[in-house]
Amino acid sequence: MEVTLLGTGDTTGTPTVGCDCDTCERARDPDAELREQLRERGVDPSDGVERSRFSVHLRNDETGEALLIDASPDFRTQFRREDVALPDAAVITHVHFDHLDGLGNAYRLLDHLPVHAADETDSQTGESVAETVRDQYDYLDTVSVHPKSPYEPFSVAGFEVTLVPVEHPPLVCYGLRVEEPATGAVLSISGDTCYEIPDRSREVLTGADLALVEGIVHPGACEFHPKGGAHHDAEGVPRTFGTKHMTLPGARDFADDVAADDYRILHTAHYVPPERAFADDIAVDGERFSL
Repeated sequence: MEVTLLGTGDTTGTPTVGCDCDTCERARDPDAELREQLRERGVDPSDGVERSRFSVHLRNDETGEALLIDASPDFRTQFRREDVALPDAAVITHVHFDHLDGLGNAYRLLDHLPVHAADETDSQTGESVAETVRDQYDYLDTVSVHPKSPYEPFSVAGFEVTLVPVEHPPLVCYGLRVEEPATGAVLSISGDTCYEIPDRSREVLTGADLALVEGIVHPGACEFHPKGGAHHDAEGVPRTFGTKHMTLPGARDFADDVAADDYRILHTAHYVPPERAFADDIAVDGERFSL
């Protein structure tokens, strides 16, 4: 499979609109060192560094089909910039707008888009992710919704996909294991989550060729969160920011826990200081991987 990171930022992206912090300024105008670093990662830095809202594009080399993981509000810009095929199907991990609101782009672009999402009822919303997608996009005849049970693999776009529950309170949220059956290539995606997720979910996510792991901020930011940090390591470093996101060290520990051959951290916010925000293991838009 070919994996293209369409969107690697959090809910406001980097650079954030109207923000002149050092990280956003460096993203808009990378210095020579960062430009060279990006070129080595296969990313064109001519228009600066972009971390738009979360989305991942998968192309199945065996079938030629394309699968979209989450529909970013930046859908149009992402697909124009990366010149990848429009999706044959999509999977939605949860109903926060930065992962869902790009579905409206199916209008007049796609003849049909099957959307797969979890069937578990969320106590917060009173409906499942699949039901929310159906309710919000019932005006789009091109979108059909297909409820799926967590931990039960299903086939879509030539891939075998498994949804796994993670911890992103107060809403239900899911990570993913995606396998290409013919080659055995495996991608795991943590989903938006804190560090502590069910053991069964960790087991499903273990052993991937590539893990995409959520890590929103550096641990020092926890002192500014009303609930601080949680799930501290042996040195007292918080691996969870508040209650529902991993810190950068938490993401790195998680990637190690699930024994991924390689990993990238994404869903990263502009609050990370500029000298740390562009480390090689923190993803930027446009990175591609062949598994």
